[in-house]
This record gives sequence, structure tokens and C-alpha cells, in this order.
Amino acid sequence: MIANALPNAGTLDGDGHRLPLRVYYEDTDFSGVVYHASYLRFFERGRTEFIRALGIDQQALFREEGFSFAVRSLAIEFLRPARMDDILTVVTKVALLRGPTLRLDQSLLRGEEVLTTADVLVVCIREGRIARLPAALREAMTGVAGA
Repeated sequence: MIANALPNAGTLDGDGHRLPLRVYYEDTDFSGVVYHASYLRFFERGRTEFIRALGIDQQALFREEGFSFAVRSLAIEFLRPARMDDILTVVTKVALLRGPTLRLDQSLLRGEEVLTTADVLVVCIREGRIARLPAALREAMTGVAGA
């Protein structure tokens, strides 16, 4: 399948990736406000679709070369609540590529309003050990502004 064949896969925009999404009932607490753990899922979708949009097949990286990724740290700041039926955009930008680590700046927007931000540090793992980021991923992300 082509990396960005699905309409909800988002788009590369020159300095990162933008993924539109809608808030569903399942994402909220009893009051219709997005539950705090749902933001982690939104940001994970943003990271996954960003890598996919760059033409990187994570399953193939694991199957053929043994590479996987783990979140080492994540700092999240909740500025304003998102609510059921909101149309949001997950923005993902590369902040740093170094050796085995990838630092991403992510934000969740409603229109132009920033609702939540996250600073995510991801490490590459191969055969149970920290490993240098795969060349294909480094090359693809180096072409994105901020890398």
C-alpha cells in the first residue's frame, strides 16, 4: 500500500506532519471532555502516520531488520480541553535526530488554538538493545525542516 493512500493519514507540510482527527465518545470522560490518556493515543497516531508519510514501513523494519521503537520519555502539557465531536489536528515535528534517539515536538490543535503539547523522546531498539536509528528513517527525517 502506498504510504499516504488513506485519506485520514495526514500530510507532510514542509516542517512536519499534520494529522486530522475527530473526537469520539470513546475518547471522552462522562462529561464529554477528552480523557487525559486519549491524548497519548492521538499523539501516537500522529507519530505513526508521520513515519508512514515519509515512506517508512515500521512492520518491514521489524520483520526484515529487527528494528522497533520505544518511547523513553514524554512530557505533556494540557492547556485547554478538547471535547466530543471536535475536529483536531495532531502536528508532529522533528526536534532532534541523534544516534539511537528521535525527539519529536507534538501539538494538538483545534483550528489554530493549541490545546496540548508533548515533547517525546523515542529510542530505537534492535535485538533487545538500543541501536542507531535506521539509515532510511534518518535520511527521510533529515529532509524534514527542524531535523
